[in-house]
Amino acid sequence: MQNDMLLVEDLMMLLLDDETGTPAAAGTLHYTLGGAVLVELALRGRVETEGGEGLNGPKVLAVGDGSLSDPLLQSAYEKVAERPRRVQPLLLHIGGGLRKPVIDRLIERGLIRREKKRVLGVFPMTMLPAEDTGHEAELRRKIRAVLEDGESPDTRTGALIALLSSSGALPALRPPIKWSGKVYKRAKEIEKGHWGAEGVSTAVTRTAVAIAVSTAAVSISVVTSASTQ
Repeated sequence: MQNDMLLVEDLMMLLLDDETGTPAAAGTLHYTLGGAVLVELALRGRVETEGGEGLNGPKVLAVGDGSLSDPLLQSAYEKVAERPRRVQPLLLHIGGGLRKPVIDRLIERGLIRREKKRVLGVFPMTMLPAEDTGHEAELRRKIRAVLEDGESPDTRTGALIALLSSSGALPALRPPIKWSGKVYKRAKEIEKGHWGAEGVSTAVTRTAVAIAVSTAAVSISVVTSASTQ
């Protein structure tokens, strides 16, 4: 069990197809990964949201003192600390370059592996199949317990579900969860901040909800743009 994983690592692992390594909801991946990092910073008391939602969501402010031990989080915190920004542009600012380093971290942890193949013997292709599925299986068990059985999520599981739901990735996860109207409704409740778990800080809840709303807006924009092409 990997107890020191970041939310963004857990999220990426859940999004990757276990056989091919193709991510679900690829169109909003940068926003979703950026959101996971912001929620992690909120969990550690290093960011807060301020003001109304506005066009691009509330402003995100850096708080707290001292450096963070994880370089990925420290880099993101420094970007937040540059100046207050609205959530939606900040998601891309933080998440735009995260795909490769997060995948590299999962490979270093032995959770996925990188394979080079050729399609039809000609076209090169990189695949990222699962290597050690124990940690992912436990995450999926917790997510199913919340969505299918109605259990109250812990803070990190609630954040993961909110991010997965807002990105549109939940029904596209591979291997799939048991998708239903009940699961959809429960996921949307959590996405909107109704986690039902005691001890969830206001900062974390507000940050997760702001990210979910902004990511969902981007997801709708991506789908609409694709349907008109």
